[in-house]
Amino acid sequence: MKKINLSTYHPILSVDQNLLMASNGNVVLCYKSLLPEVYSLSEKDFDDIHGCWFQAFKSLPTATVIHKQDIYQKGHYEADKLPDSTFLQKATYNYFKGRNYIKHCSYLYFILPKNKALNASKFTNPFRKVEKGIHQQLDHTIKEFITSITDAVSYINNSRRMSLTPLNESEILALTESYFNGFNEGFDTDIELNKNEITIGENHFDVLAVNSELCFGDVVQSSKINDKFTSDDFVFHQGFIDDLGLSLDENHIVNQIIYLDDKHKWRKLLEKKIEALNKSSNFGTQNKVILKKIEAIVAKINEDDASRIIRGHLNIIFWTREARELGVIASKIKAAFKELDIVPYYPKGEERKNFFLNSYCSFASNFSNEDLYVTDLKQALCLYINNTNYQSDDTGIIFNDRQHTIPVLKDVWDEKKKRIKARNFAIFAPTGEGKSFLANNILRQYFEQNVRLVIIDLGGSYSKFAKLYPKDHIILRYEQGKNLGINPFYISKESDLTPERLEDLSIFILELLASGKKATKAEEVAIKKVLLYYYKYIRNNHSLASLYQFIDDRKDTLIQELNIQENYFSVYNFLHILSEYVGDGLYSFLFNTSEDQTYKIEDKRLIVFELDEVKDNKEILSVMLKLIKSAIQRTIWRNRSEKGIILFDEFAKQLKFENVLESVEFYYQAIRKQNGAIGIILQSINQLPVNATSASILENTQVVYSLRNEKGYEELKNRLNLSSHDLNQLKSIRNNFTGARKYTEIFIKIGKVSNIFRLEVPKEVYAAYLTDGKESDAIMSIYKKTNNMEKALDIFVKQQLSN
Repeated sequence: MKKINLSTYHPILSVDQNLLMASNGNVVLCYKSLLPEVYSLSEKDFDDIHGCWFQAFKSLPTATVIHKQDIYQKGHYEADKLPDSTFLQKATYNYFKGRNYIKHCSYLYFILPKNKALNASKFTNPFRKVEKGIHQQLDHTIKEFITSITDAVSYINNSRRMSLTPLNESEILALTESYFNGFNEGFDTDIELNKNEITIGENHFDVLAVNSELCFGDVVQSSKINDKFTSDDFVFHQGFIDDLGLSLDENHIVNQIIYLDDKHKWRKLLEKKIEALNKSSNFGTQNKVILKKIEAIVAKINEDDASRIIRGHLNIIFWTREARELGVIASKIKAAFKELDIVPYYPKGEERKNFFLNSYCSFASNFSNEDLYVTDLKQALCLYINNTNYQSDDTGIIFNDRQHTIPVLKDVWDEKKKRIKARNFAIFAPTGEGKSFLANNILRQYFEQNVRLVIIDLGGSYSKFAKLYPKDHIILRYEQGKNLGINPFYISKESDLTPERLEDLSIFILELLASGKKATKAEEVAIKKVLLYYYKYIRNNHSLASLYQFIDDRKDTLIQELNIQENYFSVYNFLHILSEYVGDGLYSFLFNTSEDQTYKIEDKRLIVFELDEVKDNKEILSVMLKLIKSAIQRTIWRNRSEKGIILFDEFAKQLKFENVLESVEFYYQAIRKQNGAIGIILQSINQLPVNATSASILENTQVVYSLRNEKGYEELKNRLNLSSHDLNQLKSIRNNFTGARKYTEIFIKIGKVSNIFRLEVPKEVYAAYLTDGKESDAIMSIYKKTNNMEKALDIFVKQQLSN
């Protein structure tokens, strides 16, 4: 047995930013890789990333060693990014804290070896120190090396697919300590090397490797079919060796090491090898296989000027606390290799020790020819792992990843507009798939982030969520024969009559008078003249009835007094149409209020207009939407620095009526000037008529949510110009409504980036979002007794758990 104490044999002489000076004379540039999210890449994406690596590496100096290291560790979700102030936040925090998952960190090291010939002996002592001053002697060479690597890194970062960020001194030292301390936490320990195993502290290590051309089967490619999600009608792709990455649910490290060799030198050596094999008198089966592979490599070199001969090494280092579990993990890794038609090498004794030690970045130049396969750079890069865990943004809405169902924060507001220019969103899902549940989840979190919400609801889906915040919400429910208390004409002082307010009022009246044709500029000017005249003479108690009476009193002289033509403003047309909304008119109750009560909503951050009773009455709903619009303009949009969202739920029912689509388009245009967003909820995108107005709305909708739809997604793909991979993602949606951890899967596209997320919530949150059924009625029954929604939800959940 041999022990290695890192303090005695430290591999680092010094670190300058991300430049590591190793004790063996090697120089290493160290980077952290930020890779795309797992499941987010199509077949073409994998090919593009493969091409990006190749273009970046193909011109690097001969003798450069590239070491890609992907570290996967079992961990527990810390929940440190989750808020835990409110009732539902605390429930979510406690529910997910401590959940198991696999943490992945990816690193890329570029090594300038002291021995540029790259011909290490079979067993090299990696800790052997070189003479002092070696790095000063190499100063010019190091500068040239840094320039080459910097250019390659810039190329990769400009691809926008991946990014490499330099590691700093503390990160490099921490990684080194962690590696040689065997990923033990809370104590320092020694490496114990013996013939049977490597033991570091409480962890037992083992290695499997690909170290010869004979390990490979016939095909190596940049991606392969993902059997888990692929179905009869679509194909889902994954990276070629992804089953050895996140899918391997064990502590392990994937080391991919490439030696960039001299192409011409290797061509001559390989041609000599072919000649020797052809002349061999003992021409066995293995020699035939080797000959065939070498001939293929030489042919590729001769055919492709861009080819780059490399020697490569791939190994998987894995560890566990229980030594007996190493065999189980090894079996999993072998099975994954078998699927790829690769036969791994299982090193023992001294070999295993060297594979472990030489998989530290500054020792990666120590592999001998017997540890390396020879191939073309393009083929070696097929063995790269090009994706990682779902990535949380600094702030955002909590969803769950598809890998471990742990929380992921997604910034769908995008304050700095890095991904989207308009933050408007749409939710698509058939009845029963959870549209309102998803909307509740998104809006509740926005609300708790101080975003002001206005919900125009035809289904009564948001009252429980609203009642959790008794001081901050108001629900304005339409009841037959009653008004909403909104008086668009009310002004408390003369200064309220701004040009913007006049514009809004003129549009409001023209919409009430709407004859199906768009108002002209002359008609708008005429209405504004009438309104100014009205406010000049009528100093208080402003209302539609008051305006109507004012015009009726002057019907014979108004046109002359204001010097406007009758074809721009018809007094008798005005009096005739608006008679329905005043006095004994059929709909006078809608405006039957002199005082304006919008002050009630001015200080509320959650405003719900429940119009369920009026959803089938074209006239009343149309006027209601106009009244709501006037209230929003005077309250929600007064402060442009304040974030706000307007949601149209059950939007299709509203679309049955003329002018509603145009009214909503107005919001989309106006919201650009505000710090806000519009949301619409539809069962199908086909519920939006195919016209210019709908096209404008969809164009300004850059966050798309779609739940499962058994009828398919072709129309969604066509109307939203989704990619073929977006469509494959949609088709791969799988919900789980059984067992302890129930979840819904959601397709989310933010700008050009899409993936499938999950929505799993604790029982308290689930109960808060219920919109109908016995459970919802039971909660409301408890609420009536307690008058406290938090208590009602808490009691309901405890009752459920006890049953």
